Amino acid sequence: MGSVLLEREEALAAAARTGESARAGAGRWLVFGAAAGTGRTALLREVVGREAADGAMRVLRAGCSPEESGFPFALVRQLFPEDGEVPFADLPAAEEQMVFHRLVTRLARTADRRPVLLAVDDLHDADMASRRWIGYLARRLADLPVLLVLTECREKGTAVLPGATGTSVVLRPLGPEAVARLVSTRGHGADRAELCIRACAGNPLLVHALLADLREGPLPRSLSELGGSRYRDAIVHWIRARGTPWSRRFSLALAVAGDSAALLDGALLQEAAGLCPEHRAASAGASALRRLFSHPLAREAALAAADPDELGALRGRIARLLDERGAPAADVAAQLLHLDRPDEEWMTQSLEDAAEDAVRGGRVDEATAFLRHALTAPLAPGRRAGLTLRLGALELPHSADAGIRRLRAALELHADHHERAAVAPALGAALVARGRTDTAMRVMSQVGSAVDDGELGRVLQTTAAVMASHDAVAWRDAVARMRELAATAPAAVEPLACGLVTEYEVGTGRLSAAEALGRVLPRLAAPVDPRLRDGWLGTAATLLQWADRLDEARALAEEALPAPPALPDLTDIGRQCLISVRAEAALWAGDFRRVTAENAPLLDACAGQGIRMPHLASMVALAHCELGHRAHARRLLAGLDEESADSSWEWNELHYARAFLHMAEGNWQAALDDYLSCGRGQSARDFVSPVATPWRSGAALALVGLGEPTRALDLAEEELCHARTWGTPRTVGRALRAHAAAVGGRRGLESLSEAAAVLRTAPAPVELVETLLDLGRARLDAGNSRKGREDLHEAHALALRLLAPDPTGHPDAPDAPATGRLLRATGDALRASGARRTRRDTTGSAALTRAERRIVELAVQGRTNAQICEVLHLARRTVETHLTHAYRKLGVTRRTQLASRLTGTGTAASAGARSLTTPG
Repeated sequence: MGSVLLEREEALAAAARTGESARAGAGRWLVFGAAAGTGRTALLREVVGREAADGAMRVLRAGCSPEESGFPFALVRQLFPEDGEVPFADLPAAEEQMVFHRLVTRLARTADRRPVLLAVDDLHDADMASRRWIGYLARRLADLPVLLVLTECREKGTAVLPGATGTSVVLRPLGPEAVARLVSTRGHGADRAELCIRACAGNPLLVHALLADLREGPLPRSLSELGGSRYRDAIVHWIRARGTPWSRRFSLALAVAGDSAALLDGALLQEAAGLCPEHRAASAGASALRRLFSHPLAREAALAAADPDELGALRGRIARLLDERGAPAADVAAQLLHLDRPDEEWMTQSLEDAAEDAVRGGRVDEATAFLRHALTAPLAPGRRAGLTLRLGALELPHSADAGIRRLRAALELHADHHERAAVAPALGAALVARGRTDTAMRVMSQVGSAVDDGELGRVLQTTAAVMASHDAVAWRDAVARMRELAATAPAAVEPLACGLVTEYEVGTGRLSAAEALGRVLPRLAAPVDPRLRDGWLGTAATLLQWADRLDEARALAEEALPAPPALPDLTDIGRQCLISVRAEAALWAGDFRRVTAENAPLLDACAGQGIRMPHLASMVALAHCELGHRAHARRLLAGLDEESADSSWEWNELHYARAFLHMAEGNWQAALDDYLSCGRGQSARDFVSPVATPWRSGAALALVGLGEPTRALDLAEEELCHARTWGTPRTVGRALRAHAAAVGGRRGLESLSEAAAVLRTAPAPVELVETLLDLGRARLDAGNSRKGREDLHEAHALALRLLAPDPTGHPDAPDAPATGRLLRATGDALRASGARRTRRDTTGSAALTRAERRIVELAVQGRTNAQICEVLHLARRTVETHLTHAYRKLGVTRRTQLASRLTGTGTAASAGARSLTTPG
């Protein structure tokens, strides 16, 4: 049996029974009915070969075709080619009966000599006169040694023959096991078999065509990834030439509907295709067609066979049906994208709804495609402006210039001043994100000056003040206006005006945290104009963060920002602020992985597209530095274009982050330069408080590293004064630590003790670990070993909690996994103190004693054992013993492996004689 005849045992058994009966003198007919491509012709050949083997029967063959279906008696002439009396035209009924009788009589005489097998392929394409003769013959077969075997496409109708003299066999599609056997005979594996099962629906013709097209490599996701066009051509040929009008149009409806076909029952699909339910064959074929066109490859092939105009009409009908049945907006929009233009309001609305769903799912490219197509519709100016505004907001992170052009277009679409005032804040925020704060202020001023509504004017003025925080000069002017406005502003505007003034006064060092909270907290419950809501939340969250109310600050941010994977809207200046607060609050809380996870997608989307986010990039870089990914942190900061820097506060944050990274690497001078740059930038904005960027503390530590304690003390004392004014444990503790580094000795120990005490009351884990490290080392230097080691153990335990391994097992950055900064520093300090190692420290570089580490470092530098003996004045046996222990702890067997396993060399402690840690 050929491979194509898998699962055809029932048909062959029926043929054997009817053949035996015919050879015995009792003729029978047998019809094989099946869909196109199911192997009818191959089965017919097999039956003829078996039943006529060794001359057991004489074979008369005929194959019908659509081209000859209009010629009377065309099939009969194929069976009796030598009979010159077969007519070429339709005859009157009586004359036709005479021809039928004569042909059957001739067949009977032939069968008397040897049984006859009449094999007729594709009876559905036979001319009507020949079909009537087949029926005439079937009613007279009982007494003739004749076997009549026919094939027909069930989709094109079923021959009506007398049941007494024959039987019909329906050929079913091949089952999964049979298809898998077919595939395996061609040397393909299970993945190819699964593809053929799903993409061919058991049709042998399609299975063979697809197997012939498959090539090495990944499974194809589209027809273009196949190595040939046999599969496509087979489906196209069937739809264009072999299928019925019903099956053709129903197949196209399925192909167009795609995965949405499951939402539409057969009647709706037929309605979409412009069909009415027909005979049984149509209903029977529907389920088979559904199976076939459930696969994308089959759908793509079917669509290639369709006329574009027909497809357009079909897509419009299916989109309407899906919309009426409440299908997901994305399914409706997927159809509408293929129309030249959406010309009805429901179409535009579906595209807009689908865009918002895509935004929530983080699929921005899909959302922008929907909105761009919606804008091709005939729209009223206001509607067009609204869609343009939304599209510009989505395009902004991915292409700043394109987004801004779109937002300008939205502004120009409005002639009404009130409507322009609704668009101007979005354009202004986008310009700020692009680094063009001056232009943003001009836009806000121009639009605001044309507004004659007092309340709306105040809303625009207050929104512009939020933007002005990105320009040192404009910020002072804006704060002056906010002071005046706060006294007379409507209740819904006053909270933000007051909040902005409070921000400025905190920066100037005039207010304590308690005074700032006294202004903010009562206003959180006050009603705020919806147009100012996000700006107020941004200001309030900033002040709460500065006051160490980190959870409350994050809660306000999360109230306005979308949940991942959606990106936040950068055309809202308040949300820009909330993005920064959310990141910095997580960083201050020591949740470094959260900082990277929440903000890396936005930074990636904006990379190289014109949106400058120095503060956010700085926060993510600092988080990576804490996680031990210094190389990645450096790349993030290096990717910011400082040549275009303005007086925005965000660039001061960049200088601070870069200085911190220099400190972590022990580069004191570079750190000092950046800390001082940060200070100059903050001073230009009248910002002297250490609440945001404690640059004086950092500069003081760098100066200590450079051996300039006097300069360091001046900065540290100034910082401590401002910190005590603000009064939060974090700022005071940081300043006390810098002060201790500058004064050293007993006064330094007292400052560190006070710093540790206040930091234990605050959500400031990073500052507490750094302070405990310094305190522990200072106590060790003062001879108090027990208390010093207790401090170091406490610091190490805190660092372990902060930098526990990622439970997901995924790296935080493209760098190789590394020990976090604080964990490495506390481990080094414990080893240097001679403290007893815990079970956690018995392996790895953290387990090395000071002597072992020194010997390993020399070995990594290429020194031989003899040279190490000379440098350290040790006996050779001692060096060898230490190396043996180090090999075991590091899990290596060769000297060349040492460098890759050794971490934490060159610690900050080597840089200063005061045994105080730096941010490194």
